[in-house]
Amino acid sequence: MPKLFKKRTKKIGLPPGSLVHIGEKRAEEIKITIIDYDDMHIQEKEIKTIDECFPFKNKPTVTWINIDGIHQVEIIEKIGKHFKLHPLALEDIMNTKQRPKMEDFGDYIFIVLKIPYCDEKNNKIKVEQISLILGPNFVISFQEIEKALFNPIRERLRNVKSRIRKFGADYLTYTLIDVIVDNYFMIMENLEKRIEDIEEELITDPTSETLHAIHKLKREMIFLGKSVWPLREVINSLERGESSLIKETTEIYFRDVYDHSIRVINTIETLKEMVTGMLDIYLSSVSKRLNEIMKVLTIIATIFIPLTFITGIYGMNFRYMPELNWFWGYPIALFIMVGVGISMLVYCRRKKWL
Repeated sequence: MPKLFKKRTKKIGLPPGSLVHIGEKRAEEIKITIIDYDDMHIQEKEIKTIDECFPFKNKPTVTWINIDGIHQVEIIEKIGKHFKLHPLALEDIMNTKQRPKMEDFGDYIFIVLKIPYCDEKNNKIKVEQISLILGPNFVISFQEIEKALFNPIRERLRNVKSRIRKFGADYLTYTLIDVIVDNYFMIMENLEKRIEDIEEELITDPTSETLHAIHKLKREMIFLGKSVWPLREVINSLERGESSLIKETTEIYFRDVYDHSIRVINTIETLKEMVTGMLDIYLSSVSKRLNEIMKVLTIIATIFIPLTFITGIYGMNFRYMPELNWFWGYPIALFIMVGVGISMLVYCRRKKWL
């Protein structure tokens, strides 16, 4: 948390709409790709300068401009000026700590979403921000880093028989959002597998590491929930069809994505309950193990109480003790102590304490 606040302090005192990148520092160059298509033709290329994408703004075809990297202010500022994007929208694009939301600016719709992915190196879930600009005949997507998430959409666009080639920019936006929502299901599968592994460990031999793994899962569930709940609101707003940029034929597809987001939310809530139940099972298991240990120690102490009493009596240093001069006194005392110990063990067995 202190690191997050330190990043946010960059904007203190600046006017609204000031472009400051808030997020992880990037050294790589921004990558810009363009796919311009209609039902019969497609043009795909990677451009070197942002100025090359400007001629596609007023073309009758559908244009998808994808920008991998948002850390260079001058590029974001240029594309904002040419496509007449609001400064507050540009500010939100460069602030990777935004919550998912949708804003209708009339000429275009601004959408912020979160893409979860599994960091295999650290075995933890991270979230990347993606921003979408939906215009009359164009879609601009801003990603923090280059990922292969949208490669299936590119493959579909290259297929002349694909449905996506016959629809407009609103359908392309639906397709991008659908891929993002489907990615949540992959994360859910990963979490379910981790939960199954922890459950097996709980049954066999729970350790302190098991408790750390449960707490880590619980934090990740809360982290995901903060991204999923606003996602439902975004898709619900798009599904209502209040904007002229979304055609009636596309509303049904957004309705389907909305149902998928509800399933994601329900799955996350179910997994959260499972993790909470696992925490209760762990605490009950530790408590039961402690009770078993305490029971064994109590029985051992109970057995040795009369034996300690006998040895305590004969450990007194009185001169005139009648048993001190007995020839068989020591063997008889040992025999009595062994007998008392065996009797108490038998009694504990009958009471099923052992």
